[in-house]
Amino acid sequence: MTEIAPAEGLRERKKRRTRTHISDIATGMFMERGFDAVTIAQIAELAEVSVNTVYNYFPTKEDLFFDRESELVDRLSRIVRERAVGESATGAVLAVLRRDVEERSPYSGLVPGYERWARVMLESPALVGRLWRMQQAGADALARTLAEEAGVAPTDPVPELIAGQLAGIQQAVFRGIGRRLADGVDPGETADRALEQLDAVETLLSAEVLGYAIRGSE
Repeated sequence: MTEIAPAEGLRERKKRRTRTHISDIATGMFMERGFDAVTIAQIAELAEVSVNTVYNYFPTKEDLFFDRESELVDRLSRIVRERAVGESATGAVLAVLRRDVEERSPYSGLVPGYERWARVMLESPALVGRLWRMQQAGADALARTLAEEAGVAPTDPVPELIAGQLAGIQQAVFRGIGRRLADGVDPGETADRALEQLDAVETLLSAEVLGYAIRGSE
């Protein structure tokens, strides 16, 4: 029997709205002024909350910029866990990355306004460093997921190696999209370049990597 999630209470709903409000205010300020030029005090003042309230929801200023960090860190693992019967882990990841680009998914960055977001991020060493740490956390999480899905011991070296390759492919494709958009390249041309990268990478991966952890029937 499917479990029914409990209804969101008034207190939880209020907290969620407050968090979203603070995040929206901060994002607007970052896009207008740049990340490093904005202070937590200024965000709190415009959001009409206390500085302590901002810190209660977002322990660091970088948390305000990357307010969906946990979702992004877990994304590759989630793609692998949700792959179809007969699909390999690598095949699932490459298929979703391709679909992100073709359908102009927000994950790909091929959406209006992303070029400004990318420019703000690339101009801040703190944000670039935070993004790098998020990418490493995602690769580590993917390695654990691959080991579980392949049914191998945690000490097996293969999941970590494959995770590094898949995370690197995602980073290269999306980093290229962000840099081209920030440089003013047309979104259509940017998407075409990303798809060319994905075409090329499939020819570079070995059969073992492409066929790793094929999901069997239940």
